[in-house]
Amino acid sequence: MVLTGGTARRLGGADKAALDLGGRTMLDRVLGVVSDWPHVVVGEPVTGVPTVREQPAGAGPAAALLAGAEALPDDTTLVLALAVDMPHVTVPTLERLRDAVRDDGSLDGALLVDADGRRQYLCAAYRRARLLAVAPDDRDGLPLHRLVSGLRLVEVAAVGHEAHDVDTWEDLARARERLDP
Repeated sequence: MVLTGGTARRLGGADKAALDLGGRTMLDRVLGVVSDWPHVVVGEPVTGVPTVREQPAGAGPAAALLAGAEALPDDTTLVLALAVDMPHVTVPTLERLRDAVRDDGSLDGALLVDADGRRQYLCAAYRRARLLAVAPDDRDGLPLHRLVSGLRLVEVAAVGHEAHDVDTWEDLARARERLDP
């Protein structure tokens, strides 16, 4: 799933999904990464792409993650989550996360972690059944780390810049500098 919601406060409320990065929007970039898998966008409607919204709208990333997981087909066993503001994530990134969970049946998920140990809960693979099993009825404002705190998660080290997200205009400038030619 691709998560596109959020307030983008540090970007003055700009629509992260629409930001230009090398002639493509950030949304187009991440949709290209997930294009070979069944996917859903969680956030504002996107033409030609299945889209859902967390309830209530703006309830936060945990509510969005759960809305996306619930919108996937019932036979989905593994959910790959990718935030729209992570433009350096690639197919191999998601495959490493997926494989980390598949290779160890005792795990509930895998998270991308940067060199400083910062966990990217929205660049992760989660066992859908386990994620939904810990979902509370009241999700409005639920911190993401609290939602997944009872899950057995493994950290997967980021390669290069793939764990960098765009939260500020400076982050966007750095992301533009790091684009492959």
